[in-house]
Amino acid sequence: MMGMCTRVPFVSPATPRPSHCHKYGSISQSLHQLPISSSSLRALPETPFSIPFITRPSSSSSLSLSRKRVRIGAVVAAMADSTRSTVLVTGAGGRTGQIVYRKLKERSDQHVARGLVRTEESKQKIGGADDVFIGDIRDSGSIVPAIEGIDALVILTSAVPQMKPGFDPTKGGRPEFYFDDGAYPEQVDWIGQKNQIDAAKAAGVKQIVLVGSMGGTNADHPLNKLGNGNILIWKRKAEQYLADSGIPYTIIRAGGLQDKDGGLRELIVGKDDELLQTDTRAIPRADVAEVCIQALKFEEAKFKAFDLASKPEGTGTPTKDFKALFSQITARF
Repeated sequence: MMGMCTRVPFVSPATPRPSHCHKYGSISQSLHQLPISSSSLRALPETPFSIPFITRPSSSSSLSLSRKRVRIGAVVAAMADSTRSTVLVTGAGGRTGQIVYRKLKERSDQHVARGLVRTEESKQKIGGADDVFIGDIRDSGSIVPAIEGIDALVILTSAVPQMKPGFDPTKGGRPEFYFDDGAYPEQVDWIGQKNQIDAAKAAGVKQIVLVGSMGGTNADHPLNKLGNGNILIWKRKAEQYLADSGIPYTIIRAGGLQDKDGGLRELIVGKDDELLQTDTRAIPRADVAEVCIQALKFEEAKFKAFDLASKPEGTGTPTKDFKALFSQITARF
């Protein structure tokens, strides 16, 4: 199963925290009761040159010149396309994945967007365009068509635990969770992401941006107990595999995701789950999506891994200089 990235929930005994993924909305509402303290074609640009015709051409030379114009136009078009990077977003049907895919489409002067989803239903949900492919990340052969010819890959796929029916929060106790057969974190967050990385490497992809979760430094994290899935452990293993792959990478371990407007907050980077010990451990999905795309633009973002959160809106200065943001990061993993 391919869902969007698991931004799995972290919560404190006092205040429910935002979930790491929209699919965990109901989970976070239940878990806050638990005693957990979680640390395309576009117009061609004007050419920079012109070809003057000094003499009046004959009809035969007119045809020749016409052909030359066609050839020059093709060269200009090729030059224009060569300045754009083709970017595949996997998990494009998820809430954060949709934002990344849409932002790429809106910046068609910079990027050629592609999406990968698991079902036809998900494809239609995001518009059903021909640039959206259907495949299962657990089946390496099914994702090859989407990856062929891309320059960069943004991974936003994840296993999703399901809450067992019958839980009544008014009666206290703890909800129980399970994973669908074949959709455990080992199969999705490890094998599925490994398949993507291997396929990208074989295709000569120039950069991979992987969105993961904070909390991976703690093997005993309560989230690992959900459905006995060890979800953060398998995510961490995939991150390590990417870091060892030799492909330029950016690993973003986002905090609790919020359904709020982006571009309004000061973003904060950290490492080794240090931000989980502070009050600034949440971030709008739109800001995570923006960081994914900005990471494709700057060398300072390559071969970096970092935790990502934001200050509350109205405090600090909204982040605009992403080169400076990435320059703060020193950790490779």
